[in-house]
Amino acid sequence: MSREYPAEPRVGVGAVVLDGDRVLLVKRGRPPALGKWSLPGGLVHLGETTRDAVLREVAEECGLAITVAGVAGVVDRVTRDAAGRVKYHYVLVDYLAYPESTRLTSGSDAAEARWVEIDRVAELDTTDGLVDMIRRAQTLRGGARA
Repeated sequence: MSREYPAEPRVGVGAVVLDGDRVLLVKRGRPPALGKWSLPGGLVHLGETTRDAVLREVAEECGLAITVAGVAGVVDRVTRDAAGRVKYHYVLVDYLAYPESTRLTSGSDAAEARWVEIDRVAELDTTDGLVDMIRRAQTLRGGARA
């Protein structure tokens, strides 16, 4: 199924990986949102759970093993072209997660992966809603350091 102009929504996952006051971000290497900073993640494969998908995607994009804590939020991402046709439609399940180590290796769809101080995320060119999702994950964490 094509990612552009799909016949139905695609299901994706993302990980808000928190390490103290830092969050793991990736610079998108493909459309949509090419060049923007976002959460590591991607599409769910047929037969794969969303939890398994987020573990796989973070490993592929960042070379990092994570522990998943819970769902931070669900987001509908619908982008229309100039004619009003749906160009992209994703339903994204974002998880709060913690790293099993902090050593990163960029790979797969990510042009770059890095740890960013949470209070500096707004200074970057990010995908819509990123700061809000990080706040949701922090609330789920309960303010405690990982």
